[in-house]
Amino acid sequence: MRPDLLNPLFASVQSIDGVGPRLAKQLGKLGIERLLDLVYHLPAYAVPRRRVAEIADAAEGETVTVALTAQRVQQGSGRRPTRIMTTDSGGGGAALVFFHDRGGYAARQLPIGEARIVSGKVERYGGEAQIVHPDYIVAPSSGDDIPDREPVYGLTEGLTNKRLRQLVRTALESVPDLPEWIEGSMRRREGWAAWRQSLLDMHDCTDTGARERLAYDELLANQVTMLLIRESSRRRRGRPLNGDGALLERLRSALPYRFTGAQERSIAEILGDLGAERPMLRLLQGDVGSGKTAVALAAMLRAVEAGAQAALLAPTEILARQHLASLDEMLFGMNVRTAILTGRETGAARSRTLAELASGAIDILVGTHAIFQDAVTYHDLGLVIIDEQHRFGVNQRKMLTEKGRRAPHVLVMTATPIPRSLTLTQFGEMDESRIDEMPPGREPVETLVLSRERLEEVVGSVSRLLESGGRAYWVCPLVEESEAEGDVAAAETRAEILKKALGAERVGLVHGRMKGEEKDRVMAAFAAGRLQVLVATTVIEVGVNVPEATLMVVEQAERFGLAQLHQLRGRVGRGGGRSVCMLLRSAEISETARERLKLMRSTNDGFAIADRDLELRGGGEILGTRQSGEAGYRVARPEDTARLAEPARDDARLFLEQEGGFEGSKRADAMRTLLYLFERDSALGLLKAG
Repeated sequence: MRPDLLNPLFASVQSIDGVGPRLAKQLGKLGIERLLDLVYHLPAYAVPRRRVAEIADAAEGETVTVALTAQRVQQGSGRRPTRIMTTDSGGGGAALVFFHDRGGYAARQLPIGEARIVSGKVERYGGEAQIVHPDYIVAPSSGDDIPDREPVYGLTEGLTNKRLRQLVRTALESVPDLPEWIEGSMRRREGWAAWRQSLLDMHDCTDTGARERLAYDELLANQVTMLLIRESSRRRRGRPLNGDGALLERLRSALPYRFTGAQERSIAEILGDLGAERPMLRLLQGDVGSGKTAVALAAMLRAVEAGAQAALLAPTEILARQHLASLDEMLFGMNVRTAILTGRETGAARSRTLAELASGAIDILVGTHAIFQDAVTYHDLGLVIIDEQHRFGVNQRKMLTEKGRRAPHVLVMTATPIPRSLTLTQFGEMDESRIDEMPPGREPVETLVLSRERLEEVVGSVSRLLESGGRAYWVCPLVEESEAEGDVAAAETRAEILKKALGAERVGLVHGRMKGEEKDRVMAAFAAGRLQVLVATTVIEVGVNVPEATLMVVEQAERFGLAQLHQLRGRVGRGGGRSVCMLLRSAEISETARERLKLMRSTNDGFAIADRDLELRGGGEILGTRQSGEAGYRVARPEDTARLAEPARDDARLFLEQEGGFEGSKRADAMRTLLYLFERDSALGLLKAG
C-alpha cells in the first residue's frame, strides 16, 4: 500500500484551486494529470531578470526588471501598435510596445504619472530603447513577486509560462519531506540536498546539483526494480529446453546463407541458457541487418523441439506482421505452426487463435501487447522473445513472463546498439550477446549529406531511380513529439508534391495515425513494386524489410537522433548492390547536429555511432534526442545515465544483497517510498514470489 505521506502528490491537478476541466485538459496534453506530474515537469531553462535602476544599464537583448513611469500614450489601431513612453529614475526610459491592444488594456496597466515595476527584454530600435510586450507590469509593492531567475517550462497551446509557474509553486507546497533512500556516503560525496529541497532548487533554477540528484533517484528506482524482477525470475524454477537439434539443422540447410561467426556465437550462448533450469534473461544486441531474427528463430525452434511454445512480442503491428512473414519464409516446409495476435484480430479469428494457443496447436505466437492480455492462455509457454524492449514497461514484461507454468526463458532483442551505461538503465543485469558482424555480401550504405536547397536535384535522382525500376523511401521531418499531427501533415504535403513530380500512381504514404489495414495495404503495394516511393513518418524506423528499396531520403535530418538516423538508413541496403541514404539538412544547424551528420557520413557501424551519440547529446540539445533506445525517464538524460547508472546499480545491489533489502535494511521504508514515488511498486509484489 502506498505510504500516506505520498498521497497528496497523487491527487488530481483539479484539486488545485482554479484548475477546472478545461485547464486540466490543457495540462493533460503535457502529460500532467496529478500533482506528482506537475512537480516533475521540470524547467527547460531559466531566464535571468537582472534588476537595474536605469534602462541605459541594460545590454541589447538583455531581460531586466526596472521601475518605469508612464509619461504619454500613443494608442494603436489596426496594425499599428500601442506605444507607451516611460521614464526611469535617471531620466532615461523606454517605449513599451503592445500589439493588438484591444480596449486600451496597456494604458490601464500603466496609468500616466504612476510608477510600475516592468520586466522584459530590452531592444533598441532607431536609437530608442523599447520593450515589446513586457512579461511583468506590477505595482512597486508587488515588485518582489518578479523572480530574478524565471524558470521556463515546456508549454502547450493556451497555457502561459506564468500560469504554469503558479501551478507548480502551488503543487510544491504539497511536497512532503521524504525519508532518504540514497546511501549516505554517496550523498555526502556528491553534495546533494534532500529530495524535497532538490525539487525546490530545480524549480528555482539554482545550480546545486539538484538535477543530478533527481536523476539518480530515478535510476536507483529503476535498478532496484530490475534486480527484483531478475531475482524473482531466477527464484522461480524454470525448465530446461533441450532438443535433438533437428529443426535447427533444417533451418541451417534451408537458409540461402550461412550464419556468421557472431550469429553462431550468439546461438551457442542462447542454447546454453535454454538448457539450464534457471530461466534465461539475455539481451541480444545486433546492428541493423545483422541477422537477429534468424538467431531468435533458432532459439524458438529449440523451444519447439522441447515440446514448448514460444512467443515473439513486437512493439508495433507493422513489425509484428513483418516478423511473421520473415518467420514463415524461413520455416517453409517445416512442421512448425505459427500465428499472429494483435489488436486487429477480432471475432471468430481471434477466438480460434486463442483456442489453438491454449490447446498447444500453435508453436510460435507473434504479436503486439495483445499477447499478454488476461484472455490469452498458453498451453506451455517456454520462451518469450521481446523485440525492441524499451517500448514495453516493467509491468508488461512481468505479465508476459507470468504466462508460463514455470518461469519462461526470456530473450530481449534490440536493433539499436546501446552503450553499456544506457544498457544498465534499461536492461539491468541481463546477460548479453552481441552480433557485431554483418552477413557476407552486404555492402555499406553510401551516405550523402545535402542542403535542402538541393531538393529539386534529389527529386530528380528519385525520378531516374524509378525509371530504372527502383524503389525509394522518403521520410518526412520530425515535428515536436507532442505534435504528432504535424508529422502527419508534413508527410501528406510531401506526398502530394512527389505525386505531382513523379506520378500519383507511383507514390504511397504511411503514417502513425492510419488504420492498420490501410498501412498494411500501402506497405504490401510498396513491397510488391506496385508503388515505387513510400513517403513516411518514422513508423518505418524498425523492422520494415523491402530488399528492392535502394534509396532513403530523410528531410531535415538534423532533427533526428543518431540512432534513429541509423535505423532509417538500415531500411535500405538489404538486397545487395549499391544503396544510398540522402540526409537533407537545413541551412542553419547547430554544431552538434553538424557533428551527427558528419558521423553518419563516415561510418555504418551502429555500435560506434551509439557510443559517439552519447558523447554528443547534451541537455541543451533538445532536437534529435528522441531516440529509439531511450528509456522513458522524467529527469535522467543520457549524460546523467553515463555517469550515474553504475553507481545506482551498485547501490541497489548493496541494499538488496548486503543490507538485507526490504526485510532488514535501515533504508527499507525509504526504498519502498522511492518505488511508490516512481510507480515501480508492482516490483514489491515479487519479494514473496517464486
